[in-house]
Amino acid sequence: MAEVHSKSPARFLNRELSWLAFNARVVAEARRVENPVLERVRFLAIAASNLAEFISVRVAGLRAQVRAGYNRTSPDGLSPSAQLKKIDQSLAALAQDQTLAWQELRLELPRIGLEIVVRENLDAADKEWLRNYLEKELLPVLTPIAVDPTHPFPFIRNQSYAVALDLRRGIDGRVLAGLLLIPDGLPKFIELPNNDGEPRRFIHIYELILQEADQVFPGFEVIDAGAFQILRDGDLEVEDEADDLVRSFESALKRRQRGRVIQLTVDEAISAKLKTFLTDQFNLDEGASIRVASAFVDFTQLFEVAAADLPQYKFEPFHPRFPERVRDFDGDCFAAIEAKDFVVHHPFESFDVVIQFLAQASRDPEVLSIKQTLYRTSNNSPIVRALCEAAERGKSVTALIELKARFDEEANLRWARDLERSGVQVVFGFADLKTHAKISLVARREADGGVKTFAHFGTGNYHPMTAKVYTDLSFFTSDETLCRDAGRLFNYMTSYAVPRQLEALAAAPLNLRETLAAHIDSEIAHASSGEPAEIWLKMNSLVDPRMIDHLYRASQAGVKICAIVRGICCLRPGVAGLSENIVVQSVVGRFLEHSRIFCFGGGRKLPSRQAKVFISSADWMPRNLNGRVETLVPINNETVHEQILDQVMAASVRDNVNTWKLLANGNYERVQSKKSKQFSAHDFFMKNPSLSGRGSAIKKKKPKSL
Repeated sequence: MAEVHSKSPARFLNRELSWLAFNARVVAEARRVENPVLERVRFLAIAASNLAEFISVRVAGLRAQVRAGYNRTSPDGLSPSAQLKKIDQSLAALAQDQTLAWQELRLELPRIGLEIVVRENLDAADKEWLRNYLEKELLPVLTPIAVDPTHPFPFIRNQSYAVALDLRRGIDGRVLAGLLLIPDGLPKFIELPNNDGEPRRFIHIYELILQEADQVFPGFEVIDAGAFQILRDGDLEVEDEADDLVRSFESALKRRQRGRVIQLTVDEAISAKLKTFLTDQFNLDEGASIRVASAFVDFTQLFEVAAADLPQYKFEPFHPRFPERVRDFDGDCFAAIEAKDFVVHHPFESFDVVIQFLAQASRDPEVLSIKQTLYRTSNNSPIVRALCEAAERGKSVTALIELKARFDEEANLRWARDLERSGVQVVFGFADLKTHAKISLVARREADGGVKTFAHFGTGNYHPMTAKVYTDLSFFTSDETLCRDAGRLFNYMTSYAVPRQLEALAAAPLNLRETLAAHIDSEIAHASSGEPAEIWLKMNSLVDPRMIDHLYRASQAGVKICAIVRGICCLRPGVAGLSENIVVQSVVGRFLEHSRIFCFGGGRKLPSRQAKVFISSADWMPRNLNGRVETLVPINNETVHEQILDQVMAASVRDNVNTWKLLANGNYERVQSKKSKQFSAHDFFMKNPSLSGRGSAIKKKKPKSL
């Protein structure tokens, strides 16, 4: 390792390699025998999905820089070409880990009553059944293509899965290339008929096609075949000054499907001739292709296997609680919020309360207006339905939809049209800033004739499905100051009118960075005065060089820092004279850690009632602090403060079951503990009720203390 000091590039870890290290931790969950078998299969599929996005966006960007001759180095001192070289090495190691994980799992599956068979295992009855299945279910959908001058190589969409073949025609012995695209809608694992009591057997569609190739390409002999998948450049280029932003995005989405091929992944059994044929067709050099051991190439297809109806081999079902505080008011969200601020901890507490809040607002005759940000949401979204219903009932409804939410652009365009048809005022925010803040603001006429506002601030998206697996916080308040600030922020997003002041909130790109820096400086001052000085941070990514250098200065001043960073971390902890007071941990387990929480001791050891506690929509990345609209929300209510600091953060710091520690050399090691002293934050919150949303139930059962 190069010398590390406060001025050397080596003080930063490489962003891309750090992300690959995170995905390696996900693959490690697929190999972790303590996890149920089908959950291990799911982790392997998740890692593959993550990797496809990384290659389509990050690797594509670096390759574009190399082609353009762009040689500016990353903060850690690497040129684009040097980064690509290290990425290729890490990708090769990761591909090997994925393959080993699948080999292990394939041996485990028969023990739980599932078996992935190959064509060599088939008997006559199986072959007859498959022939009939192919004829009835697949041939009407599949389109075999012979590639020659009159049948040119077709366009292949991003992430398409296909089979390439070398074929010999029976009538004249002519050899030509064949191609078979497998449509996304077809199952990739097909269940064979079975006798009762025997393991369920599945065959992959690639094996079926090779078994019945004479039906797919009648009159031809298959000389050679191999599966492959392509990944295209997935980033969008949109004209910042486009007259019609929606039309510009529609055009850009079409271009994405036709983007440059970044990677060709091939079956390891494919011949050199077929591989060369494919690389020539996609105009790739040798370094852009990767061989893998699995014939079906794309591990995301394993989501089908993970979905098998065998609950005993999955995580034990978990049913989130609905906050008792809302039940105390017979389901009236407004009455519950007016009585006291409260926070909902997803997925341990139900996202239904967020849906109920907006649904109640849409139907309440006293509600005058609803303002809502939407970065991502689900298909058939109840949030969108509530907004549409509110507009149709004559309320003033404004929806700020972010078109630049990567890989959700098409869905967001669809929601925008649906909302506009219902009378919602749809705004797309800024051309040069993503609107990533998560805010709902409801204005309601009160009995005394005045208008009262109610706000929801979230750390996660308004997405009912991801809220079942992402750990996030939903904060409900009727605090006048916070609601005024939320209104000012909406006006900024809809009209470019920069607020003259924000009384309590901080927001990017206005003052979020400066507010965080001021709190770090405050801890430095406490340390310099000989007082306790501590910072607890929880986020998805820690990348921003200026913020990292600020944390280094705090460490050098004696501030104790614990950072829970799930994914990318470019800070190098534990370096003498630089970061010896910083510990970085990553929690990877059943649920995806997603909440952003920032806590500053204020001259006291954490946790403390005097600590400054914030929740946020923002990670510490340049794009979040400077290129997005984000929120930083202070938590002042006593029980909400206690829940977030003494429960959520304390549990994250204490976890020794799902936690990896980042070492000074940039490697991660899993935290080991004696079985009798193991503590899992995920298990704790599934079993123990939270504090803030308990309402009157807290008198019967006080939440367990950490």
